[in-house]
Amino acid sequence: MPRRARITVAGVPHHVVQRGHNREATFFADEDYLAYRHSLKEGAQRYHCAIHAYVLMTNHVHLLVTPTSEDGLSRLMRYLGSRYVQYVNFVYRRRGTLWEGRFKSSLVDQEQYLLACYRYIELNPVRANMVGQPQDYRWSSYASHALGKPDELIEDHPLYVALGNTAETRRAAYRALFRYQLDEAELTDIRTSLNKGLAVGAERFKDQIETVLARSVRPGQAGRKKERTSGGISGEQESLRFEENEK
Repeated sequence: MPRRARITVAGVPHHVVQRGHNREATFFADEDYLAYRHSLKEGAQRYHCAIHAYVLMTNHVHLLVTPTSEDGLSRLMRYLGSRYVQYVNFVYRRRGTLWEGRFKSSLVDQEQYLLACYRYIELNPVRANMVGQPQDYRWSSYASHALGKPDELIEDHPLYVALGNTAETRRAAYRALFRYQLDEAELTDIRTSLNKGLAVGAERFKDQIETVLARSVRPGQAGRKKERTSGGISGEQESLRFEENEK
């Protein structure tokens, strides 16, 4: 059975997850997290991808990325896969794969779900019972967004910037978002869309994407045959790529 074509849209945020092979560890020491961050920074600059949020867990990573070219995301992830696996295999004198076959990604509605995805990503260590509060986990973007710690990986999304007129009011507003956990409906929507490679957000956002793609981006629906049109979505968002053979 052929794999579902990945959806990528230039100028739209993508929630990305990549897991270790057989859910095994991918980071073993502090130096490994630093090496991955270094490769992520290099790759993001090389392939013109904006990193808005991230968390590096022991056996998987979550990223919130806006690619500015139609193949930027896939090229970034290939670069990361190659560079970091080479590093791990050299340092630990191992061979073979480190990550499971394909990374997973979903399109994110900026107006409805962007900040929910920030929270989903940065609360991962709390949900995993690794720490009690997101600020207690070292390998995420929370300290940058909520506490103002410099992080060379992060390129702030305009909706994050719009949280306040000054850096301090912005950080305070962001911290306020974390007073409560995400509700079950939000968690389900984010997880389902990510695992199935769909879109998460308002129905209008999904309608716009489906009109352009001529296929369904909702769970449990057959592909929809529609005439492609540029109506209702920006020219930048029209830049699409179906990555049938992505490894």
